[in-house]
Amino acid sequence: MNAPTSTRATAASTAGTQRLPIVVPVLAVGTFLMITTEFVIAGILPEVASDLRVSIGRAGLLITVFAVGMIIGSPLMTLLTIHLPKRLALLLALALFVAGHVVVAIAQDFTVLLVARFVTAFATGAFWAVGSVVAARAAGPQLGSRAQGVVGAGGSLGTVLGVPVGALLAQAVGWRGTFWAIAAAAVLLAVLVARFVPHDTASGQRTSIRSEFTGLRSGRLWLTLLACATTTGGVVAAYSYIAPLLTDRAGLAAHLIPVVLTAFGIGSFIGTLLGGRLGDIRPGLVTIVTPAASSVLLVLIGIITDQPILTGVLVAILGLFGLSANGELIHTAVHAAGNAAPLGSAFTVAAFNLGTAIGTAIVGGLLDTTGVAGPAFIGASIVALTLIPTILLAVGRRNSPTH
Repeated sequence: MNAPTSTRATAASTAGTQRLPIVVPVLAVGTFLMITTEFVIAGILPEVASDLRVSIGRAGLLITVFAVGMIIGSPLMTLLTIHLPKRLALLLALALFVAGHVVVAIAQDFTVLLVARFVTAFATGAFWAVGSVVAARAAGPQLGSRAQGVVGAGGSLGTVLGVPVGALLAQAVGWRGTFWAIAAAAVLLAVLVARFVPHDTASGQRTSIRSEFTGLRSGRLWLTLLACATTTGGVVAAYSYIAPLLTDRAGLAAHLIPVVLTAFGIGSFIGTLLGGRLGDIRPGLVTIVTPAASSVLLVLIGIITDQPILTGVLVAILGLFGLSANGELIHTAVHAAGNAAPLGSAFTVAAFNLGTAIGTAIVGGLLDTTGVAGPAFIGASIVALTLIPTILLAVGRRNSPTH
């Protein structure tokens, strides 16, 4: 066995037997809360609109401003806190997160709610970006991808468990109670962060903001960010319009839609964990196979629309593949950014949200022309673009002397 092969085998064996540090699941709880608060508003829009006496369409702006806040806030907040100890940066993000939820819970003016959601998105992006760096450093290079997979799986669990629980809580105690509950959970999370996140001394030698950007010159980083945008943008764009496809074209009963969506979420949770675990061993395989499989699945979903059960099964399988490479992509971005790892992580968060915003805008704009099956085909085309940067990354990794 030659030296590189032996090294890879040893790394794979070590990665398979080592355990992740406790800080990784703690940060996964954080991403669970972050995704829950981002998407829970979709499940309680009627209650919010009725209480504030605005239309549901206008209430939907609470979702839009959050996405915009994530795109802008992730890199901006990371820059503002880049010289702070990571634990302190996480605690400050959580403090802002809690404050934003308290304002949402007590505000009576819709404009105030919009501002509070926008600010909360800043905190959410900052926590996710810094948390990804902390998880990668705590796990080490051999378990970095698996750590990102676990952190990402916390977000997936937010869509499966957090969002429906938040909606049920809103029905029981009112929509404001949902935000009080999330704020309380974030306070408890802050206690865990203070207890388990290792203390560090900022970033060692202080440098200028301009010098921090030198780490963003990496071509690998920008290829990774492109992959983040296309894979997430294509899958989420198609998923956002999956309900009308299932009902109008597949003829699936409306009461079964939540079952299919839950199956997608469970598949996403499992796929994210598996993708992170496999990414430590075969990163190129994960980042190439998953978008290829997702593209094929989306094409099949667009074609087989007269068989409701088969369509539902394909949607569930799409969950297994669709976003399962995200952990490895984040890990690659953090590594490629070098000393600018926090910024690299922040830009992945921005890329995910930017891809989602662009993908859904394209699908929504063409919906009248393409019909309800169109989002699946458009989503497949967007996801297929992921193969360009991921293949280039795999080739570069193979040719690297440190491979």
